[in-house]
Amino acid sequence: MRDVGSDKDEDEMTDKHMTTVSQHYFVDESDKPSFSIAIIENMKEEYGLFVWPCSVILAEYVWQQRYRFSGANVVELGAGTSLPGLVAAKVGSNVTLTDDSNRIEVLKNMRRVCEMNKLNSFDDLFATITYLLQSSPGSVFITTYHNRSGHHLIEFLMVKWGLKCVKLVDGFSFLPHYKARELNGNIQLAEIVLNHESPEETSTSTVR
Repeated sequence: MRDVGSDKDEDEMTDKHMTTVSQHYFVDESDKPSFSIAIIENMKEEYGLFVWPCSVILAEYVWQQRYRFSGANVVELGAGTSLPGLVAAKVGSNVTLTDDSNRIEVLKNMRRVCEMNKLNSFDDLFATITYLLQSSPGSVFITTYHNRSGHHLIEFLMVKWGLKCVKLVDGFSFLPHYKARELNGNIQLAEIVLNHESPEETSTSTVR
């Protein structure tokens, strides 16, 4: 007689061994990675939890046509591991991922990969910036950010949310040497306004 609990434990162990995380890189014209997408795959599944070659090709097409997709509404049908949809979201599309409602594990995995790739955090930030700038005409959002291959993502999100950068400088260019030598990295300072405003209209800058 075989213990049913043992069968369940063995199945769970098998699922863990069959699960892997694949990284998919997307490079710009200088052949430097702009960002990567992490996908949780399970080789035991036949369809929904495996990145098919067609998905890789479609994701690359979205990346190469990224300016076309920036700000667009995108629905990925039968998304599965969602690689094309995630790339579209990274370049500034409003994305809806769909799949068979009966395949609960696939839907759960879609949520996990969205969280893993932190797709909501930047979008929420830029939505807040847009709201604040719209509420205070003539205001400027001034920020510094550590560029970890995310500059293109920020460009796409500015287009998506109707923003533009009126000033972008190297953070070390105005920093005293005794402070600069204690820091490292590629740090940019940006001044961002609503896109319908001109730089002349934002002569009074306020940091809030």
